[in-house]
Amino acid sequence: MASHFEAIIVGSGIGGLSFALNLAQRGHAVAIVTKKTSSESNTNWAQGGIACVTDQTDDFHSHVKDTLIAGDGLCDLDAVTHIIESGPARVDELIAWGVEFENGTDGKPDLGREGGHSKRRILHARDMTGRAIESALLRAIARSPKVVMLEHHLAIDLITRAKLGTCPIGSPEDRVLGLHVLNTNAGRVETLSANAVVLATGGTGQVYQFTTNPDIATGDGIAMAYRAGAEVRDMEMVQFHPTALKAPDGSRALISEAVRGEGAILRDVSMRAFMKDFHPLGDLAPRDIVARAIDSVMKRDGAPHVLLDATQVAKGHFAERFPHIYATCLKAGFDLTKEPAPVVPAAHYLCGGVATDLRGQTSLAGLFAVGEAACTGLHGANRLASNSLLEAVVLAHDGAAAAHDVILAKKDNATTLPAWIDGSAGDPDERVVLTHNWDELRRTMWDYVGIVRSTKRLQRARTRIGTLSDEVREYYWNFRVEPRLLELRNLIQVAELIIDCALQRRESRGLHFTLDYPAKLAEARHTSVRRPQGRP
Repeated sequence: MASHFEAIIVGSGIGGLSFALNLAQRGHAVAIVTKKTSSESNTNWAQGGIACVTDQTDDFHSHVKDTLIAGDGLCDLDAVTHIIESGPARVDELIAWGVEFENGTDGKPDLGREGGHSKRRILHARDMTGRAIESALLRAIARSPKVVMLEHHLAIDLITRAKLGTCPIGSPEDRVLGLHVLNTNAGRVETLSANAVVLATGGTGQVYQFTTNPDIATGDGIAMAYRAGAEVRDMEMVQFHPTALKAPDGSRALISEAVRGEGAILRDVSMRAFMKDFHPLGDLAPRDIVARAIDSVMKRDGAPHVLLDATQVAKGHFAERFPHIYATCLKAGFDLTKEPAPVVPAAHYLCGGVATDLRGQTSLAGLFAVGEAACTGLHGANRLASNSLLEAVVLAHDGAAAAHDVILAKKDNATTLPAWIDGSAGDPDERVVLTHNWDELRRTMWDYVGIVRSTKRLQRARTRIGTLSDEVREYYWNFRVEPRLLELRNLIQVAELIIDCALQRRESRGLHFTLDYPAKLAEARHTSVRRPQGRP
């Protein structure tokens, strides 16, 4: 028998937790499904902060303008305006839930500046803002009797009317009814039903060989939404963060854009500053431009990296302003107060995702998406730094109001859901195959669907990933599910969506640069993918 909740939220970052708190305040019983512990989320890794107009020297018009410029023509003006103008109230809400942002000696917020921003407007908690927000929201969740936290539960797939055979997939009659989840501690699949389901599963960084994202960033929500028939949009717009520390052991660690906002300079291996060659804003140009500039300089010089010179940052107070970054670099052998560190771009943030309106509603009734898993139109073709946490908390607040209406409308209309059936599936006998496929997928995406693309590279990637998809599909149906298999299945689905959208866009815009279509079209249009209507 399925466990029933009024709402199920998949994911425990800022979007999922604040959505849950808003629903709980409206009196609804909510379950949060998270595949590891509740504190493991992309939010926890966010260093820079949350962009919001809070100072008298700043205004909404400037923030909107900066966002539109960064988004390179693909932003939705209504979404940008609404989210930015809603920001101050949502920041106040975060503070009420216990989030403590950094203040200056005058008692006012210590505002940072990052690439693409014309003003200092980044609220932060030193360089661990995401962790501070995550911790405060988890404490608020723990105080709420209406919220159940289901840790170590990995969502497998959504259950819809179409999946039960009562209507075609993608039809107006279709709606979400619940989902199947793998209880990884117990080793069994459980069925959960709900009036509304919210996808807050974060990004897709693990689809690339080098990423700043944690290992949980496997695009689970986006893949599930697509398989259920929801519209997915602008998946080609993958943001590569310009400055990931290239450690001697080959790992990558994020060095926040806020470091350049405080005066750090990018230099080539001969110590020449080069960003003014590429953009008038120099080191504070939008991320897509900085990442392509670094890629270009590395290829020009045949160098494995460029250098980030932060020796003049904060007049000797670097370790105080950026304690986590300083410690991370020092552990890798680089003292940023005394020497430059080697940096390279790495996959960081997905600007596309499950298409939603400004209340988080997807094209599938009863299904919501929020945070990096969603595509609202705010980011367009390139995310302005620190706009992501703002978007998540605004959409969670507004989405909860919409989900409240959905819950009330469906309150007395419960549906009996089928249990998961393993059938004759056995335990996997060749787990090494999953490891090999995982590695091949990530290398293929890095080599062929990276910062600079071409039609030939994209077609080669599609062919190779198509073969992986066939292998994993056969594996999925023949063996019992396990976390590594489910995540690989989702990553392959995400990779196919990124490639499909990239092939649709026959221009270079924002984060999508292709050698075959270097010009920008006069009219910016979204790319879109959706499963064909019919039976699942």
